Amino acid sequence: MNEQSHHHHDGRRVEDFRLITGAGRYASDWNASGQLYACFVRSDRAHADIVSVDARNAASCPGVKGVFTGEDAVRAGYVRAPHTMQFIGKNGMKARAPERPVLAHKKVRFVGEAVALVVADSVQAAEDAAELVEIEYRDLPSVTDPEGALADAAPQLSDEVPGNLSWESEVGDETAVDAAFAAAHHVTRARIVSTRVAPNPMEPRACLVAYDAPTQTYRIHSPMQGITTLRAQLASYTKVPQEKLVFEVGDVGGGFGQRSGAYPEYAALMIAAKALGAPVKWVSRRTEGLLTDTHGRNMIAHGQLALDRDGRFLAMRIDWIVDLGAYLSPGAQGHIRNTTNCMTGVYKIPALYATYRIPITNTTPIGAYRGAGRPDIAYAIERLVNQAAFEIGIDPSELRRRNFIPPAEFPYTSPTGGSYENADLPGVLDQALALADWQGFAARRTRSKQAGKLRGIGIASVIENTGLGNAPVDEVEIRLDASGTVSVLNVAKTQGQSHETTFAQIVASALQVPLEQVKIVQCAPGTTLRGNGTGGSRSTVGAGSVCHIAAQKLIEEGKRLAALELHVEPSQVDYGKGEFRSNASDRIVKLAELAKDRTLSFVAEGKFGSTYPNGCHIAEVEVDPETGKTEVVSYCAVDDIGVVINHSVVEGQLHGGIVQGAGQVFGEQVVYDPETGQALTASFMDYYMPRVGLIAGVRTQEHPTQSKVSPLGVKGVGESGCTASIPVLVGAVLDALRPLGIKQLDMPLTPAKVWRALQAAAVGAGS
Repeated sequence: MNEQSHHHHDGRRVEDFRLITGAGRYASDWNASGQLYACFVRSDRAHADIVSVDARNAASCPGVKGVFTGEDAVRAGYVRAPHTMQFIGKNGMKARAPERPVLAHKKVRFVGEAVALVVADSVQAAEDAAELVEIEYRDLPSVTDPEGALADAAPQLSDEVPGNLSWESEVGDETAVDAAFAAAHHVTRARIVSTRVAPNPMEPRACLVAYDAPTQTYRIHSPMQGITTLRAQLASYTKVPQEKLVFEVGDVGGGFGQRSGAYPEYAALMIAAKALGAPVKWVSRRTEGLLTDTHGRNMIAHGQLALDRDGRFLAMRIDWIVDLGAYLSPGAQGHIRNTTNCMTGVYKIPALYATYRIPITNTTPIGAYRGAGRPDIAYAIERLVNQAAFEIGIDPSELRRRNFIPPAEFPYTSPTGGSYENADLPGVLDQALALADWQGFAARRTRSKQAGKLRGIGIASVIENTGLGNAPVDEVEIRLDASGTVSVLNVAKTQGQSHETTFAQIVASALQVPLEQVKIVQCAPGTTLRGNGTGGSRSTVGAGSVCHIAAQKLIEEGKRLAALELHVEPSQVDYGKGEFRSNASDRIVKLAELAKDRTLSFVAEGKFGSTYPNGCHIAEVEVDPETGKTEVVSYCAVDDIGVVINHSVVEGQLHGGIVQGAGQVFGEQVVYDPETGQALTASFMDYYMPRVGLIAGVRTQEHPTQSKVSPLGVKGVGESGCTASIPVLVGAVLDALRPLGIKQLDMPLTPAKVWRALQAAAVGAGS
């Protein structure tokens, strides 16, 4: 794809004017005539039997139209939450999951679980009445710590899940790994924790459900990442046929994976809308979101890396504990698939073995969150590689270079079945080392020391599988009308990734027409197009590639129609810049003229595998020993994301991912009180969020190798930022602290935690 043709669009996104001027329409902006308002009554404890729910006082409050409880959920049959854990585990084991009625029945399993739903003619009336719902509980012992949940003495949380073990599996070759470790010159070991975080998109979760009795159809407004997954999951939860679930969606204020699945609240609102014969609207509060939107991460890796005398990697083993909370949520499977797929990282590691254990705990369920397992495996591998470099006394960039998969071996199939497409790992590394002035670090460290600061440098080389869709194909419908407007319909949904610009550029570029002539239509209500939603950095590889195919198809179809007008054969027609012409005729047929009698419409499709973006990030930090505060003083990122369609969009995605990873590194963490299971981080007073200025100037460069997976040569980009920033920033802080004897610290690296480690080190050193 010709780069130049795009430069005049760069920096000017199609959607910016609408969103910046406040003309965006988000879920809470949707209203239906005669709508009622919902408020959920939520469990105030982590684990208990529900003895009784008395809604009489609430029901008789002014303005209240109905109160719904777990009995209504059970009566409707909405009790089996969909989950994606279809993998077969050890000895044929299938995932075990507790039943999950859409309003809790007989039992609550985490603080915030919805127990009742009050519907009234105003938000205030619903909230007032919700206070009067009386619930009698019988408290049960709870466990929020994933390792604790698997311990012998742990309280048993569900009859359906013996030993609280929801699923167990292994991957790789244990015998080969054992042999390699036995023969190794050096073994590095570490316990690596990727902390539990809350996604906190800017727009809170919201849902408006209207039921049409004659057609038995539900119209649902909700923030989403695409229709197909959500519709299939909600149909699975409620047994309502997919064609009776019609979704409408406007703008979406951030997603990060949290929007992709079917939440129980949506199904509970369906019960209420049908029973009351009126649309019902619910808008979540921020604390509700912190308690009930699916969380991310929370993976514990016990990792080991074996090396020979020359520092070459022989084998790696990782024992994972993957907490998925009280219930298996729809996004569960990615954590297993993605960590397995990229288990070698960018390295040639001949033997691999991993075990997985998924406990259930009395905590908010965990779903996909920007990267879904890919940042976690990258963090585990890079932590081991950095520690190994320190232990055997070799430069960490040199240790990487020695162990990279050589360019000549791509496409590369890893021992655990990842099929990596082309990459130039040494080239990316060299470019990053130059950009970051790796050689000049010692002098900068000395200068920082003179200023009383501890300086550290971190490096991370990462690769990730992106865009593995579960739909059989990606489909795009293209429509050409008499005005010459080309409408492009698809079922992916932007939550800030700028599809309206990128997809329009792809089509405008293929048709050689102005961007303004192309209109992108996402998730049209009632659409039957097949395809994947937005998730796993998939949209441009999937829907975007099919936009390109559809535009080519429009040209071919147009040549056939223009040939009839020009009285020539289709092969004699040329196309360019919105016009069909032929040497055999002096007439010109414009795109718009093809549609003067009727709108032209057809569907194009394509199926694309995973792409493998990769990159090398290098960061430097200064730690203030007086306060423990860390400042990121340099951040350099060199990424191979294939062909770039819009540089400013890609830069925005990278910056966003880098800072989102930094949020987890420096402060974000969901914390539960171990005694009571209460969330201690349920508001922005207690939950840290990354802010402007956390990373001052990110310097990015591209090092593209063209992807063969997609006709556009693109690779996914949406998640690469945090896949690299988590390991690189932790690595930089540890590098700053290592000279003082501090070998290991887990995220979040808050000033207090770093300061305490420094104090303990000083005492240990006897200063």
